[in-house]
Amino acid sequence: MKVLVACEYSGRVRDAFLAKGHDAISCDLLPTDQHGPHYQGDVFDLDLSSFDLMIAHPPCTYLTNSGVVWLHRDPQRWKLLDEAAAFFKALLTAPIPKICIENPIMHKYAKERIGGVKQSQVIQPWMFGHMEQKATCLWLKGLPLLEETNNVREEMLKLPKRKRERLHYLSPSPDRWKLRSTTYQGIADAMANQWG
Repeated sequence: MKVLVACEYSGRVRDAFLAKGHDAISCDLLPTDQHGPHYQGDVFDLDLSSFDLMIAHPPCTYLTNSGVVWLHRDPQRWKLLDEAAAFFKALLTAPIPKICIENPIMHKYAKERIGGVKQSQVIQPWMFGHMEQKATCLWLKGLPLLEETNNVREEMLKLPKRKRERLHYLSPSPDRWKLRSTTYQGIADAMANQWG
């Protein structure tokens, strides 16, 4: 299967599909963190109709519910919200038979701008063997729901909140956004195993 992992610099999802023998490539405006097939540039420069599956991780800064307060504090962010929503919608309607778009829980203004399309499911890292919680929404086209592989929720709940919500409590740093946006390995493996 020919797989495109859009808006991925880490190579984690790409590499999970490569390990299963698929023809996978990542694409991002940034260079890849890991050696492997990667197109550095705009995803819409590629012939999207040549892919069987796309998993996309579009930027969430202006779409996520956790950042909605900033829209009301900085009016310039509304234009950036419109651009982010248009990009999200363009990925969701790309001419590819199977699509997964990953993003955090959206605020109502973002939902309106993507056409009111509701996410197909909400997953958590603890469903895939990671002792952390971070709600992640998946918008699916032509794909079944992602099934959990190793539910460690009960064990995770025994951890202090700062540990199980590690990404939320990361100290400010130049790489904080990268750490928060990297796909958990268990989720990447589940995608490759179940959708490959």
